[in-house]
Formats: sequence, C-alpha cells, structure tokens
Amino acid sequence: MNHDNSNGGRSRLYAGAAIGLVLAAAGGFAVARLTGPATPAPATEAEAEAEAEAEAEAEAEAPANPGGEIAIDANGIKASGILVAPATAGTASAIVLASATVEASPDAEAVLTARAAGTVTRIFRRIGDSVRQGETIALLESREASAITADRSAAAARVTLARRQLERERLLFKQGVSPRADLETAEANLGVAEADLRRASAAGSTARVTSDGRSVAVVSPISGRITAAPASLGTFVNAETELFRLADPGRLQVTASVPPADAARVRAGDKVELTANDGTKVDATVRSAIGVVDPRTRQATIVIAPGDGSSLVVPGQLVQARVFTRIEGAPSSAVTVPQDAVQTIGARTVVFVRTPKGFRARTVQVGTRSAGMAEIVSGLAAGTPVATANAFLLKAELEKNMGGEE
Repeated sequence: MNHDNSNGGRSRLYAGAAIGLVLAAAGGFAVARLTGPATPAPATEAEAEAEAEAEAEAEAEAPANPGGEIAIDANGIKASGILVAPATAGTASAIVLASATVEASPDAEAVLTARAAGTVTRIFRRIGDSVRQGETIALLESREASAITADRSAAAARVTLARRQLERERLLFKQGVSPRADLETAEANLGVAEADLRRASAAGSTARVTSDGRSVAVVSPISGRITAAPASLGTFVNAETELFRLADPGRLQVTASVPPADAARVRAGDKVELTANDGTKVDATVRSAIGVVDPRTRQATIVIAPGDGSSLVVPGQLVQARVFTRIEGAPSSAVTVPQDAVQTIGARTVVFVRTPKGFRARTVQVGTRSAGMAEIVSGLAAGTPVATANAFLLKAELEKNMGGEE
C-alpha cells in the first residue's frame, strides 16, 4: 500500500517538471520575439533596381580571370592533347597561308648510280641506315673495271719506257752522238705517255675501281641516311642505273606555293610557322621568295628554312605554312594566336595562359580573324604561352568548376 503511494507521487513529480519545461520554452520564445530585430520591410522597385546596378558594377570590377586557375600538370596536358604555343607578334591580315612540302636541300640529297656496268656482289647498307661521307655502300663486279685497270697499267708501263728512252737520248745528245731532234722526240713521247696515264688514272678514280681491279665501289658523297635502296644482290645493272638515294635530315628546306598577290608581300627573313598533320609545330623563316609565277599552276614559290625543330619533320612530308609578313603602318603591339586558342565563357572571350600550376583564363579582345589565326587587340602580350589545340577542354573544366561553386 505504501509502495503504490510512493510510485504515484513520483509520477506526479515528473509530470509537473515536464509542464514547467514547456512553459519555460514558450516564455523564452516570446521574449526572443519581443527583443529580436524586426523583419525588414519589402524593398521598393527603385531600391531593387539600385541594388541590381550595384551588383552588376561589382561583377564588372571582378578579376578578368573567371574561375581562377585550372590545375593540371605536364602529364595531364600531354594526355589531353593540349598544345601550348607563344602568342605571335603581328596582325592576322598579314598572315599568308600555304601548303608546303619538306625537301632535302640541294646539297643534302644524293642519288648514287652505278659508275660502270656490272653485277652487284656486296651491299653494306640498307634503307634507313646512316652513312658517312666517303663510305662504301656496295660493290659491283665489272668487266669495265678490269679494262680500266688494264689501261692504267699499260699507260704506266709506257711512261716508264718513255722516261728511259729520254734519259738515253739525253746521254747520247751530250756525247754528240744523237741529234737534238731525237732528244725532242723522246721528250714528246714521254709527255704523251704521261697524258695517257693521267687519263687512265682519272677513269679509274671516276669509276671508283677497287684496288684488286675487279670491282667498282658505290661511295656516298655526303653524310646522311639512305632513303631508297632499289639495288639487290646478284642483279646486273648498266652504267648510270640508280642504286641508292641518300638525304641529310639535318639540312632541309620547305617549298610553298602561294598566290601571286600573297607572294608579293613575302620577304626573306619573314617568320614562318610550320604545322604537320599531327599538330607538330616548327618555327622557320623565309629563305628566299622566287617571285616568278609558274605558268602551269599560276602559283609563286617561296623557299623556307626550318629552325631548330627541323628534326620533327622529314623529307617528303606535307605541312601547312603560316607566313607572318610585315605590313607597313601595322601596330607594333598586334598579337595573333590560333583561332582554336580563343574560347567564349559567358559574355567573355578568353585565352588560357600557361602558368606553373596549369592554366588561367585571361579575358582578351579579338579583332580580325584570318587564315586560321585570330588577332588579339588587347589583353595579351606577344610571347605569352597559351593553350592552342584542345583549349576547349580547359573551357569545359572551367565551366564545370564555376557551376560547382554556384
């Protein structure tokens, strides 16, 4: 009985405490409502317009590089296929675009032929091999070589005989036994014999007859790499048959065909940018502008000398040449970049400038677009490295980051 009374008392105590907590919370909420700041009244239409103008001015004064820097390392740049190139001084209207062909310079290409008819018995180098100047590449066993050797030996023997006869006639002339006419005849015979020996020796040297007198050697006149090798062992070839072609890849020239109107603007020393099919770029300069129009193609030819990156192109390769001509009166501050480098983000036109950590979008003003290039009127200095090919990937990344921040 006492136990039941005790439990009932505790229950009434807990209920009273709960009611007290509820009343206290309600009172606190009421106090907060009375002492807190008043809710601001709705803004008028004029105030709303003023606030919008202030926000627009703040946005206009924001940094010109939206979204900040895009972090990407060299490996990521390579994997994404993003190319980086410096902005070029010059106007887009001064660029001449032309298709061009990479060739070995005239003194860096050689065609090796058989100096005499014969059979190919030895081949020491194959296509793609490097050779040195004066190195023997092949041997041909030739009857002509044997004949040349025999002629040379016979001429040498005649020279020896003529010298002995001359010595004898001189001795007889001094003794008064032989007349002067015999001495002069002996001198003339020696001269003829020596001339025959020089002719036979020159023939052997020209044919490159080997020391055994049986073969002629095919010798490289330049250092370079074999680009063609139609010669085959055991094949009989006639004189002047082509056996090998060589080229020095370090000495190249590029020939480009341009319309006559554009050729008139090109001058020796103009800067050129060569672009291969895989996007590889090589700096070059105009070596000469022929200025003569081919009556068949109606095009003028210019000769271009590749710079330090000439090893990136090979003879026979087709490339695209951008010639940066000089126009009188053009602003010296003009800058051009490939059109692929220019991207649009919202209302801004930007290029992505290379930084130590990746790229940063820089707002620019674009002027003339011509020959795949865009002229930057303001916002970029010549020589600044910017993303060119696949710059749209950086744009997509930047827009994604901006969307995430919102």
